[in-house]
Amino acid sequence: MNPLTTSRQIPAPPEAIFAAFSSPERLARWWGPNGFSNTIHVFEFVPGGRWSLTMHAPNGAGYPNECRFSVIEPSARLVIEHISEPRFTLTLTLEATNTGTLLHWEQLFVSDEAAQKLESLAVPANEQNLDHLTAEVLSSASASPATHAQ
Repeated sequence: MNPLTTSRQIPAPPEAIFAAFSSPERLARWWGPNGFSNTIHVFEFVPGGRWSLTMHAPNGAGYPNECRFSVIEPSARLVIEHISEPRFTLTLTLEATNTGTLLHWEQLFVSDEAAQKLESLAVPANEQNLDHLTAEVLSSASASPATHAQ
């Protein structure tokens, strides 16, 4: 199976989108599908650094997640290894465009079986995640108009 992929045009520069990933406070606000919240326990935003969090479902269930930041290329590329089950690698690339940034999201599971089993959940959850990221970036931009001065 090919990786699960999606793209999103976001009307903000790559630096603004990258900032929403590199701040644990901001990431906790937007990460995850609709209705979820996050508690971040460890956030070492360096190549090889650990990201440990609990995602809280709307029904109160907690889902521990362990990740590692494999690649960090500021405002360009981020590779996150989800090392707890289900295991996958998430690769995010940011491409500047005339209207902002084209974000490419690629989720590659360790097996085709895992990808097929989780596709019906992961695809809409990924889109919801990008909806939340877009809202976070745009709300931050409107709160800080000086960052848009050129």
